[in-house]
Amino acid sequence: MATFKSCVQKERKDGFFPVYIRVTHRRTTQYIKTDKMVTRKELTKSGEIKDPFVLQFCTQRILEYNEKLNKADIGNWTAKEVAEFLTKESEDICFSDYARKHIDRMVDRGQQRNARNYELALQHMERFAGTTRIMFSHLTSNFVARWIQSLEQTHRAKEMYPICMRQVFKAAQLEINDYDNGIIRIKTNPWVKVQIPKADRAEKLAITPEACREFFSFPLPESKMKLPLVELGRDVAMMVLCLGGINTVDLFNLRKEDYHGGIIHYQRAKTKKFRADGAYMEMRIPAIILPLFEKYANKDEKDEHLFVFSQRHTTNDSFNANVNGGIKQVCRAMGMPKDEEYSVYTFRHTWGTVAQNDCEASISDVAFAMNHSSGHKVTRGYIKLDFTPAWELNEKVVDFIFFSDKPSVEGRKEEEPNFRLSYRFQVHGTAFFQGKKLAELTDTGFNNVDEVIAKLAGQLPDDIPARSMVVFKIENMDKDQTVVYQRMKGKGF
Repeated sequence: MATFKSCVQKERKDGFFPVYIRVTHRRTTQYIKTDKMVTRKELTKSGEIKDPFVLQFCTQRILEYNEKLNKADIGNWTAKEVAEFLTKESEDICFSDYARKHIDRMVDRGQQRNARNYELALQHMERFAGTTRIMFSHLTSNFVARWIQSLEQTHRAKEMYPICMRQVFKAAQLEINDYDNGIIRIKTNPWVKVQIPKADRAEKLAITPEACREFFSFPLPESKMKLPLVELGRDVAMMVLCLGGINTVDLFNLRKEDYHGGIIHYQRAKTKKFRADGAYMEMRIPAIILPLFEKYANKDEKDEHLFVFSQRHTTNDSFNANVNGGIKQVCRAMGMPKDEEYSVYTFRHTWGTVAQNDCEASISDVAFAMNHSSGHKVTRGYIKLDFTPAWELNEKVVDFIFFSDKPSVEGRKEEEPNFRLSYRFQVHGTAFFQGKKLAELTDTGFNNVDEVIAKLAGQLPDDIPARSMVVFKIENMDKDQTVVYQRMKGKGF
């Protein structure tokens, strides 16, 4: 059992002696400093404290220490560990400081993109709390629930930010709490009681091949800049579309050694640390974008990057933002509404959609060519893959978009030339949101599909989020014909 005694050590220059509580345990000694001071008058000739008020304070503190130690198993502890247990257990720890240290470690491990999400989550929580020093004691279930509620209008952050902060909290518990010795400095866990909402289902960003042809053939606005942003946006969009929907971060990171024999060899930055195969991919360069490879080739022999993007943009995030800015400038020049403007991800999604719908590829073929994880994660980790099927599928997509004027499957579906309505026909209409039937009608008097959709939309509840997709199923009961339409709230109805 540890023993305690109030004592003093060295005299300060001002004549005062700081008061300590000496801890002795297993033949080792440690000193716990108090906020009390005494002078020589309050000491005996042998150096013992005789001031009654200081002695009373120290006695009370020793009683508290003994009470705490009686609840812990300290048999194998050193005096230092006992002192740390008694002093630090009652100290509050700064969650903000620990979170920043956790983020720095992520950066050191090469997880810059994930670290950025964690940083944004911490900054949002600190703005909500009104301080840059959130303590662990602040993280109650009530506080965390109110913070999550403040994110409810966001699409992804309402799920991503709380998950990031929960991961930091779990890491802190494992690092700071000593469960083996019963030293629990983070005593509560607010995440047990709070419910983290799911992010909104990602909107399908793909456009039709017809829209792609229009985008890439549109004359670019004139600019006095040597490399206008609109030109960068269009060129990189073309590279993404013609390289199996490659991500901009992977384009940015490509090295000269990664490109040989007309093929680029790379690991997908987003998932390489989490996949047994390292998210490795090879893609043959289609002839249509070889001029772009030459245009953006890095001529600096001292720079190992394949393209000049790294010389003109400080980070891959900056590069991605500038590419998106250029794409949006092209869209504005085309007269597109702001909420319909494209982004670089539009062309990644388009590649997958055209491959499946218009080139008749299977979902697994599309996933393989786009370097997505599959159900064969372990197998992919130890076999040498042949990427030829991905190259061939990529060529089919490029040929369909740029070397044909065939209408897309999506475009053909929109025509529905044989479905006609007249006010004499009996029509049965239903509206579905997330698979649930929310509106239904059976009536006559409709002249076209839009009138049916408008009437069904009037029956829908108001709490359907803006830009959500609603499915409308319309049956011409007299001709036994059925069509299905998707409409976005705020645009289609």
